[in-house]
Amino acid sequence: MVDRRFIFTLPSVLWLASCASEPPKVAEKPKVDPAPKPVDETRKFPKADLVSVTLVEKELLGKDFMPGGNLGEYKRGTVSYRLFLAKSFSPDRAAILLLDLKNHLKDAKFVPHFGGYYGTDGSVPVFTFTKNAYLMGVVGLEEKDADPVARAFAGRVF
Repeated sequence: MVDRRFIFTLPSVLWLASCASEPPKVAEKPKVDPAPKPVDETRKFPKADLVSVTLVEKELLGKDFMPGGNLGEYKRGTVSYRLFLAKSFSPDRAAILLLDLKNHLKDAKFVPHFGGYYGTDGSVPVFTFTKNAYLMGVVGLEEKDADPVARAFAGRVF
């Protein structure tokens, strides 16, 4: 003989099992921007030999991992070079951007007195460093020429 409790319990269990909710959806992690929206920082660029400063919305220096920032064009006689400035949310994020850029440079070497790196992007020399929450650099000058330009630039950023 079949137990009466079994006859009443089995349909209830089956009905409850069929009402199971869908598994919770895993929320996608929002993509974190490495930097705030860039603003015009022309005042922070040295004025000597300055031709123009351009506000770049994203991918500064044409690199997909770089945020937006400011790009200054300079010309001294026949020598042309660029200075770049990108603000991050924090000094830690600026340091991460520095390492990302360093990893992109060929033959990057550490420059201890600046805490930055000097290398080449293709055949173009790049000297990059951080100051507070800023990633900064000089593009187009050899290391010995980039050092004094970088010092003057760093002195204007606070």
